[in-house]
Amino acid sequence: MDQRNLFIAIGVSVAILIGFQFYTQHYRTPPATQQTGTPSGNPPTTSQAAGGTAPASAPSVAGQAKTAPRETVLAQAPRIPIATPRLTGSIDLVGGRIDDLTLVTYHETVDPRSPAVVLLAPDGSEQPYFVQSGWVAADANVKVPGPETRWTAASAAALSPDHPVDLTWDNGAGLKFTRRYAVDENYMFTVTETVANASRATVSLYPYALVSRAGEVPVSSTYLLHEGPIGVIDGTLREIKYADLKPGQPEEYASTGGWLGFTDKYWLTALIPDQKESIKARFTHAVRDKVDIWQVDYRGVEHVLEPGQTAKAESHIFAGAKEVALLDRYEDALGIPRFDRAIDFGWFYFITKPIFLTLDFFYKLIGNFGIAILALTVCIKAIFFPLANKSYRAMSKMKKLQPEMAKLRERFGDDKEKLNKETMALYKRVGANPMAGCLPILIQVPVFFSLYKVLYVTIEMRHAPFYGWIHDLSAPDPTTFVNLFGLIPFTPPHISFLMIGAWPLIMGVTMFLQQKLNPAPPDPIQAKMFMILPVVFTFMLSQFAAGLVIYWSWNNLLSIAQQWVIMRRTGAV
Repeated sequence: MDQRNLFIAIGVSVAILIGFQFYTQHYRTPPATQQTGTPSGNPPTTSQAAGGTAPASAPSVAGQAKTAPRETVLAQAPRIPIATPRLTGSIDLVGGRIDDLTLVTYHETVDPRSPAVVLLAPDGSEQPYFVQSGWVAADANVKVPGPETRWTAASAAALSPDHPVDLTWDNGAGLKFTRRYAVDENYMFTVTETVANASRATVSLYPYALVSRAGEVPVSSTYLLHEGPIGVIDGTLREIKYADLKPGQPEEYASTGGWLGFTDKYWLTALIPDQKESIKARFTHAVRDKVDIWQVDYRGVEHVLEPGQTAKAESHIFAGAKEVALLDRYEDALGIPRFDRAIDFGWFYFITKPIFLTLDFFYKLIGNFGIAILALTVCIKAIFFPLANKSYRAMSKMKKLQPEMAKLRERFGDDKEKLNKETMALYKRVGANPMAGCLPILIQVPVFFSLYKVLYVTIEMRHAPFYGWIHDLSAPDPTTFVNLFGLIPFTPPHISFLMIGAWPLIMGVTMFLQQKLNPAPPDPIQAKMFMILPVVFTFMLSQFAAGLVIYWSWNNLLSIAQQWVIMRRTGAV
């Protein structure tokens, strides 16, 4: 098979794969078409307690049918402020929930004056998203705190890394509940649930925690990453699509430790139980008044309290940005299994994460992720240097054979079988291997996709600037040739084939120049197709992350330099 055929096939295959991931729409959860009714606070049991008593699972949260602006709902109930270096928000004393959280170090756009990212919102608002914990009782007659419980705070001081918050509630029948919230300087909350039994009866209680969100949830427009319910249950990573959770059909799992929650592209809200305790985990979906409500929860082991005894359950809640180093630190410090998998590094995890760690190393050394990408490209080129040399030497031999190939086509142009036979004989006589140039390309395809994933899914790349007009390496080049890259005071309509910026054009030119160093395809039709590829890639990559286009352009320039030196030495140019 002629080498040019292989290059064309590889190029077209890569274009199809990238184009498919870019243009294919994510399968969104269809709008609710029927009303299922309000989910019960005590859904069917998931296991049997000792002595035949049936414990309830974690309560399901129905959500309020009526919605109001977030600020209006926040003003309706007494609250304890949350104030940390990276978070602001509040705890609702009615229900004792964490349902108001803003990430103060992240903004909605690259403009630092834009609003900070809001993560959690209270029930009754337009996009409810909150965390709740507590106890469920084996006996439905035992009063335990619920979503309408009015807690009493020990003080009105804000929850901060230096000041935990204690909430208390007495059920009036001998049980006193205490909930302590503590938070570190980042995004990890520690929740300690304590209950003291001052009654004359023995009670059985089960600790639980849940995350609930309702309404239209943010999901990516591509298949490139998972957004939705996620968890590591009994050592297995489980990524569940919103659309796969059917109302009234919860997915239930047993585990020792682990974690579960909801992941968005850059943000995570996760429940982290005691890693030594057995839990029953659930992923559920309900519909109320045509509003979708998703919930992840777990229920812990039974605590049997004799009169005068006290029970305690400690867990953690992560609510914040999915920073790689931070997730790794929590994984080590708290023993959270595979916590970094909250970031969707993809199938090539073993390549993708090392690429990010290398980029992060260069970033800390240099101070700019764009320069870090250039340094990473040099490292990748160095790793593949021997293979690339072999490839370019093979192409040099192929290019030197072009006159001989032309003579063979003149002699046997109508006899394809004879032409192929003589062509292979010519390759064998001069020691040229048309397949030799393919291996480096095939090996580098996973690297390309892995870098694409890094730029797309890691928050460290979000709003990371380069130089000049690139203010966000994770976003497309904002310039366009239509207004001469900003020289003409005109903003064209945002149409994909018009939004071709300077860096995509640089990439296309470097790709074209690299092709000129390669031997021409013997087939005129193939030659035309090959000449079109730089144009196709220029249009397609114009909507990709600028960091990826910069990588490809720089990689092409390094390849051109290496290939030109080798071909000059071999006399091919």
